[in-house]
Amino acid sequence: MQALFVHGMGRSPISGWRLLVRLKAHGVTPHAFGYATTFQRFDSIRNRLAVRIHALSAAGDYVLIGHSLGGILLRAAVASLPAGTRLPRHVFLLGSPIKAARLAQKLQHNWIFRALAGDCGQLLASQSRMAQIEQSPVPTTSILGVTGWRGRLNPFQGEANDGIVSVSEASAAWIAEEIRVPAIHTYLPSSRRVSKIILQRIANPYNTAEKSAAEREKRINF
Repeated sequence: MQALFVHGMGRSPISGWRLLVRLKAHGVTPHAFGYATTFQRFDSIRNRLAVRIHALSAAGDYVLIGHSLGGILLRAAVASLPAGTRLPRHVFLLGSPIKAARLAQKLQHNWIFRALAGDCGQLLASQSRMAQIEQSPVPTTSILGVTGWRGRLNPFQGEANDGIVSVSEASAAWIAEEIRVPAIHTYLPSSRRVSKIILQRIANPYNTAEKSAAEREKRINF
């Protein structure tokens, strides 16, 4: 089994090193993909990622792991794979928005955000562009942090969040499994709990064909 990790915006492949080391220790061959939103548009990154996934698929079974924007890039890249490409066995989304992100919407006109986040930041703030990102065609586990803003300072109107993304922004009916962990957004890839969940699902694949619609709606606190 192989695993490809795609980091979030403003991070680098190094942000997933703990996860990749743990995967390797359990017999999974780890890979990482890097990009820079300051210099690259979303479509350009997606196309390059699709080429990487296509090459990876030729070597056998694999899973995909995307943190934040990395999960959005993975969904878009899988949707653009050449016909006949072996699909991933499983997709893991770590704090990855499905809808437009509220924080990105608040910052979209800020010149610093525009300079650093580039086209990808504008995508995160756009309801229409986010709605165009394809859903994952394979079993998908969404792992969400819930140790974020609380009380009167909570910019997510009291909703559970990881400090950057709220639970509702990262939820969708097509996601087979949603697991909440006590972590903040930045540290989801390095969380030991997250690594354990991914390794468990690799060893015992989550078979959506055997799950009823009601069961797929069940949310798990880990």
